[in-house]
Amino acid sequence: MKSYELLDSGHGRKLERFGPYVLSRPCSQALWQPALSKDQWEAADATFSREDKEGWRSATPLPASWEVQIDGMKMRIQPTDFGHVGLFPEQRPFWNSIRSLVQQRPARVLNLFAYSGGSTIAAAQGGAEVCHLDASKGMVQWARDNASINNLSSAPIRWIVEDVTKFLKREEKRGSLYDGIILDPPSFGRGAKGEVFKIEEEVIPLLSYCRSCLSTTPQFILFSCHTPGFTPITLHHLLEDAMDNLKGTLETGEMVLCNPDNDVRAVPSGTYALWRA
Repeated sequence: MKSYELLDSGHGRKLERFGPYVLSRPCSQALWQPALSKDQWEAADATFSREDKEGWRSATPLPASWEVQIDGMKMRIQPTDFGHVGLFPEQRPFWNSIRSLVQQRPARVLNLFAYSGGSTIAAAQGGAEVCHLDASKGMVQWARDNASINNLSSAPIRWIVEDVTKFLKREEKRGSLYDGIILDPPSFGRGAKGEVFKIEEEVIPLLSYCRSCLSTTPQFILFSCHTPGFTPITLHHLLEDAMDNLKGTLETGEMVLCNPDNDVRAVPSGTYALWRA
């Protein structure tokens, strides 16, 4: 089984290999010149464009889905109408950190806006009890499928389709606490019942609810974000305020899409803040 590889970027696009298939997709941050030739880019198995609702184009139809191996886990790839494929490789450096953190002692981990479950799988591989939450029923099923192909069907993972804020409020009232919390909120979204989420309005109460749901001996909070304007300094200050001087270390930085095995230019892909005890 082949894995993921960033091949090139530039002219507002990125060229990636997902297992046996090379895909070309939009990438607004990649304003520089590509390194590969036009012919190499045009040889991609499929190209996605948002212009005129064009969507995916390919000389030969792609399969509905396929699997790739990446950083100790398998993930099901499935091209969507939005250009996503179910894998965000810029998150891969966090997966080993999550595994390492939860292996230190038994842990309950809450993964919010959990999408296709990369961080859920990493936490479960590390031995944690995990609560996986997303507002999309289809995405939760996708994550369950990913858990299954990683032989985690019987792992202690709780699968929840729910609005994040409503869930956190209930957990706070129930006194349900977690040792680690992972959240990667969208800039804008809708909950399971049409609830509107705007990160600029919701981020402070969201982090406050997360803090209320941490155990008395918390291990970590990992907060990542793809919203323009939410710089590492912004995330640092937001998470610092939320943790309310709780003793620990706070690391912030830029998420990047890269290929550690070659010198392909890294692509900026969001920001993160990681608090750990």
